Amino acid sequence: MENNAAAFSTRAIHLGFEPDPVTGDVVPPMHVTSTHVQNAPGDLKQGFEYGRCGNPTTNAFAGALAALEGATHGFAFPSGMSAEDTVVRLLTRPGDHIIHSTDVYGGTHKLFSVIKPAEGFTSAAVDLTDLDVAAREIRAQRPQLVWVETPSNPFLTVTDIAAVAELCHEVGALLVVDNTFATPLLQRPLELGADVVVHSTTKYIGGHSDVVGGAVVLRDGLQLPEHVTPFFDSRDAAEELTRLQMTLGAIESPRDAFLAHRGLKTLAVRVERHCTNTQAVAEFLQAHPKVTAVYYPGLPSHPAHELAQRQNPLGSGGVLSFELANEDDAIRLTGLTRVFALAASLGAPESLIEHPAIMTHSTRTGGVGGVPGTLLRLAVGLEDVNDLIADLDQALAQI
Repeated sequence: MENNAAAFSTRAIHLGFEPDPVTGDVVPPMHVTSTHVQNAPGDLKQGFEYGRCGNPTTNAFAGALAALEGATHGFAFPSGMSAEDTVVRLLTRPGDHIIHSTDVYGGTHKLFSVIKPAEGFTSAAVDLTDLDVAAREIRAQRPQLVWVETPSNPFLTVTDIAAVAELCHEVGALLVVDNTFATPLLQRPLELGADVVVHSTTKYIGGHSDVVGGAVVLRDGLQLPEHVTPFFDSRDAAEELTRLQMTLGAIESPRDAFLAHRGLKTLAVRVERHCTNTQAVAEFLQAHPKVTAVYYPGLPSHPAHELAQRQNPLGSGGVLSFELANEDDAIRLTGLTRVFALAASLGAPESLIEHPAIMTHSTRTGGVGGVPGTLLRLAVGLEDVNDLIADLDQALAQI
């Protein structure tokens, strides 16, 4: 399907799903081969050679996701963290400085605070939600890369992508946006000036807790920064990433790509339901006497509510966090819910509850952006919202 004028949900259903020309299959078959027969040495059938160098199923998914983000070049990875690491390898070199949002996923925090420093990089956590702080620090530190997660994990902060992109480009930095929580339905960072989008496709893209994956989408025409010497003699970022991914072997399996691509078909209706359910749950928790704070951009009390309405006009997503008076109560509550399952993930039909300080953000329990033990995160699913509220109500009644 090539009609870019079609609505998002129509494109999400049809992109990369052309009926099989031989059998007429509405859903193209999964290509699980590891290698491809060649017409002659170097004469490839439709460009396919070996599983690590490209696969019809994986390429179809990556291309479809890229198109939904408003770009041409997409890349599917075996996990969100492998996607993040490869982007940094592509766009930076040892000695470079990276600024990232104060509030980021625990794995991302570990990448920038533990792994990259050992490889010769420096990094700093900056409150990029405060544009005065963002302007001061980006101009002073002059990073080569700025990493924004919005809405963020687990505090659901919202960053003005367009404003930060302008600041980045002013000093010659590239902007990467983690769009996992919003998905391309709610937010398209490339249209707001970002250079790269990353996803954990494990979450809303796959959408069913049965696949682990990641993705990278590059702004069309993106070139490597001037100080970066290409690994493979091309300054075109898409060409370099194609060969870098092949060399590192960071490829998603055809099965996982097939499932993630299938998830795109229902992405719009699922995310719409996630948003409406989460809004209702957030309003319930905000009114509950045992809840001391609720973090959700859809609430008028959220400090970035107006920005969120502008940047994500279709909804505020399916994740919220809230706090109780003490850590013991927070931990106890995770064992009292009956519908919300205690597990670390999000974006699927089933609702989940987790304790970030112990489960997903243990590297951030102290210091800048520390996650308190009183915080709980909900991944609100697709169940009947009255059942979800009733479950939380009975659980809160027991503490």
